[in-house]
Amino acid sequence: MSLLFPAFLTALGVLAIPIIVHLFYFRRFKKVYFTNVRFLKEVKEETSNRRKLRNLLVLSMRCLAIIFMVLAFAQPFIPKSDDVKQGEQAVSIYIDNSYSMNARSKDAPLLELAKKRAREIVGAYAVSDRFQILTNDFEGRDQRLISKDDALNRIEEVRSGPVSRDMSKVLLRQSQCLATGKAQDKNAFLITDFQRNSSDIKNLKDSTINVSLVPMRSVQERNVSIDSVWFESPVQILNQPANLLVKMSNRSDVESEEVRLSLTHDGQSKPVGAVRIPARGSRLDTVSFTILHSGWHEARLSVTDFPVQFDDDYFISFYVAEHINVLSVNGGQVNKYLGNAFSGAKYFTLDNVDARSIDYSKLSNYQLIVLNDLNIVSSGLAQELRTFAQSGGNIVAFPARSADVPSYSVLSNAFGGGELGAYESAIRQASVVNTEEFVFRDVFLNKSANLRLPTTQGNYKIAPNRGEYILTYRDGSAMMTKYTAGEGALYLCAAPLDETQNDLVRNGEIFVPMLFKMAIAGAKGRQIAYTIGKDETLEARHKVAASGEIVYKLRKNELATDGKTAQTVEFIPEQRILGAKVLLTPGKAVAEPGWYKLGLNADTTLAEYAFNLDRKESDLSYMSEEDLKANLLPNMKILEENAEASLTQVVDEQNQGIVLWRWCVVFALLFLALEVLFLRLWKV
Repeated sequence: MSLLFPAFLTALGVLAIPIIVHLFYFRRFKKVYFTNVRFLKEVKEETSNRRKLRNLLVLSMRCLAIIFMVLAFAQPFIPKSDDVKQGEQAVSIYIDNSYSMNARSKDAPLLELAKKRAREIVGAYAVSDRFQILTNDFEGRDQRLISKDDALNRIEEVRSGPVSRDMSKVLLRQSQCLATGKAQDKNAFLITDFQRNSSDIKNLKDSTINVSLVPMRSVQERNVSIDSVWFESPVQILNQPANLLVKMSNRSDVESEEVRLSLTHDGQSKPVGAVRIPARGSRLDTVSFTILHSGWHEARLSVTDFPVQFDDDYFISFYVAEHINVLSVNGGQVNKYLGNAFSGAKYFTLDNVDARSIDYSKLSNYQLIVLNDLNIVSSGLAQELRTFAQSGGNIVAFPARSADVPSYSVLSNAFGGGELGAYESAIRQASVVNTEEFVFRDVFLNKSANLRLPTTQGNYKIAPNRGEYILTYRDGSAMMTKYTAGEGALYLCAAPLDETQNDLVRNGEIFVPMLFKMAIAGAKGRQIAYTIGKDETLEARHKVAASGEIVYKLRKNELATDGKTAQTVEFIPEQRILGAKVLLTPGKAVAEPGWYKLGLNADTTLAEYAFNLDRKESDLSYMSEEDLKANLLPNMKILEENAEASLTQVVDEQNQGIVLWRWCVVFALLFLALEVLFLRLWKV
């Protein structure tokens, strides 16, 4: 047995007081006259012996009570190891408040049980110790050590949230906070469900802190989630059907039957059907609907799943333009075939401009730029076209018969295409159409059908093994090649568009769909969904004002507490102006899934963004106790997840061994009670 505060043993000197009182206790006797003194000696001897016995027992009870009271202050214990914690301690307690902690244990949600465990841990330490209460929110106020009372109050404030953290980042945060204190003993507690996808505890670098793992376990590990949603086509067209691809996953070991999927769009809910998802597998389904109006659209995909429901909805937002703008930059005459191709589709708007009068500031208004019969491409135009492509636009170039080859080589090099060879006057026919590339994908119902492919009377030599071939000559050289840059691309044709040199313009089954798909691919599709908790950067077109500072605001309409009236949550995100664009960083201001509208005031909507919860929390696969033991570092230990005893006692025993001071208090009170009984009930 050892003592935590052995200096208190000096108080045992107090034992002298009851002993002295006992030895020097004199009682004045009263004289009593007897007529018969024959039995006086016998009675006197008997009474004296009983009194001595009682006094000795009372003295013993007093001494034992004092001894155990002194031992209680000295705090005896039976050590479990040689490392005994003394003095002030610094304690960091991490409470996992991610949505996976909303799963239920046998008695209550895991988060409530975690808060109870945290209170028990705090109760195991002294008032002089300092504490950190940390959650996944990583708030600034939680990065300092606080008192015991403040720690208990902070635990009560913990609520579930959308953010999930890797254990290595949590431990690093705890280590940084504990380093700010003066205490020599540093202890970190991790109260979490230890999901496999975030429990990288092996990455802990700081070995100066003692880490205790407190696993939380739910009763049922079953969940179906919508993981991601995307459009089959990058651009959605007015009055045309749109196909949404939905990926759903089954996180349990049992096949999920009759999972009902539905779509809510334009305020109307549409059931899609029931889906069967294999155990530990995923299912890809297609949802079709028709776009009936231009502008911003809100849609939500939903599945029916219980009990874990935070990942059952997936929000998306997308923009449908009234038309797609195409610009033809002409070196000579306007090409009538270009005009005829786009005039047949009302969704496209074609503008023509002379190469000598291009307004570079308006290029961003177009989705496709056609270089038609240009003799020379200036270095300034080449640079502007590259910038245009990096922002999501597409360019298709048809050089003139007598083009300046070096200037086109500069344009090709700007897109990584290499040098352009000299013009060769030879009749050549295309033989292969790349139906795997977006331009010709899904254009032909029968890919093996004999198509009438274009023939050229002459062509420039495109550098081999560069880019992706769209049309190929019989000898394997490129008739048209695609070079990507950023989110856009340059399509370079080896032959002029002049019908005397190239019959592509008279080949409608190739020419028309090629232009349409290039224009659609150049209509940069905005990201339809973002993830809460990630450092997302939102992009929108900057609205130039004549005067005054422009402040963009994000707002979200949500139901009030009465479930009927809508209330608006509005905040100002971090914003940066870059030319014609504004970049927004919402940070932690976005905490709830849904649609957020961007505007300068409540009456305008410049853009709309959909946010969803991180699907990392959807996988309810936990590390078992054996897995945790296999990954433990020397400074780590596990507090049993099913321990019936309060963690207060468990932590006491792990820090100090088997604590005996409580028993000392019990025995001290017991001996005081016996003393009272002897004095009151033992009559002499």
